[in-house]
Amino acid sequence: MTQQLVPLAAPQLPAAGLDKAAVLMLALEPALSRRLMENLEFDDIRTLSQAMSGLGRTDSAVVEQVLAEFCARADMMDTVVGSLDATERLLASFLAGDRVEAIMEEIRGPAGRTVWEKLANVNEAVLASYLKNEYPQTVAVVLSRIDPAHSARVLANLPAEFGVEVVTRMLRMEVVQNDIVGDVERTLRTEFMSNLAHTNRRDNHEVMAEIFNYLDRSTESRLLASLEESDKEAAERIKTLMFTFEDLVRLDAAGIQTLIRSVGNQRIALALKGASDRLKELILGNMSERAGKALKEDMATMGPVRLRDVEEAQQFLVTTAKELAASGEIVVADNRHDQMVY
Repeated sequence: MTQQLVPLAAPQLPAAGLDKAAVLMLALEPALSRRLMENLEFDDIRTLSQAMSGLGRTDSAVVEQVLAEFCARADMMDTVVGSLDATERLLASFLAGDRVEAIMEEIRGPAGRTVWEKLANVNEAVLASYLKNEYPQTVAVVLSRIDPAHSARVLANLPAEFGVEVVTRMLRMEVVQNDIVGDVERTLRTEFMSNLAHTNRRDNHEVMAEIFNYLDRSTESRLLASLEESDKEAAERIKTLMFTFEDLVRLDAAGIQTLIRSVGNQRIALALKGASDRLKELILGNMSERAGKALKEDMATMGPVRLRDVEEAQQFLVTTAKELAASGEIVVADNRHDQMVY
C-alpha cells in the first residue's frame, strides 16, 4: 500500500501588525530591541510590551516568515525621506481627518511638543481653574501625566474636597487605556489649549508699553516722539499703558515699604533727585522718622548728579516694583481702569 504524502500547511502568520511587531522584537538581539524601544513613546512601549507578554509560544517557521516579510519591505525602500507632507499622507491613509489634523497640529506646534509638555508651561492657577470643572477621574489622568512638581502646584490650587477626590482617584488608578488618554488629550487641545491661546493673546500696544518700560529715558523719548509724528493715537495709548517712575504713587503704604526694603536708601536718594514732591512725600511718609531724616541728609549732601544716573536709579525702582507686583508681593492700583494690575 502506497503511503500518501500530505503537504504540510504553511505556518500561520500573526494577523495583527502589533503581533508581528511583538514577534520581531522578541526575535532580535536584546541590544537591538532595546535601541528600538528607546525610540518609542511610552504608550507604544506599554502596548507593545502587553502584546509581547501575551504572545505565547511562536513556531520558528512563523518567526522566519515575520523576519522575511520585514526584510522584504526594507529592501523595497531604497531611500526614505521624512517630511510633514509624507507623514500627513501616511496618517490620512488609516486615520480619520480630525485625528490626522490633531496629530499634525502637535507636530507643527512649538518644537513639536505634546499637549502634556505644553501644559508644563501653563500657570498652575490657570490650569487648576480649568480642571476644577472636570470630572475627578479626568483630572487624575492629567495630573498623573505631567511633571510631579507641577502636579503638586496644581493640586494645591484645587478646591480642598475636590483635591482629595482627585488624590483618591489617582491612588486607585490602574493602567489607563490609550483611547481614554486620547480623549483627554483631544479635550485639552481643543477646549483648553485653544482657549488659552485666545485669552493669552495680548494687545500689541500693551506689549510695546512693557518694552518701553525697560528703555532708557532718552531712547524712550526719541522713539515716542517719532511715533507721535507717524501715529499719534498709538503713541498716546502706549504712554497711557506704560508704568513710569511717577506711577509709583499708585502703590499703597505696604507696597511702598516693601519697595524701600528691596532697593535700599542709596538708590532711593538718587532716584528722588528728579521726583515730584508728591512722590517724595509718599516715600518719606512711609519711612521711620530716623530713616526719613537720614534719606533727606543723603539727598542734601549728594550735590549735583548726572541726569543719566538719576534715570538709571528711577528705572531700577520701576523694574523692582514690576517684579514685586508680578510675584504678588505688592499691588499696584490702576486708577485708569479701576482694576488691580499684577
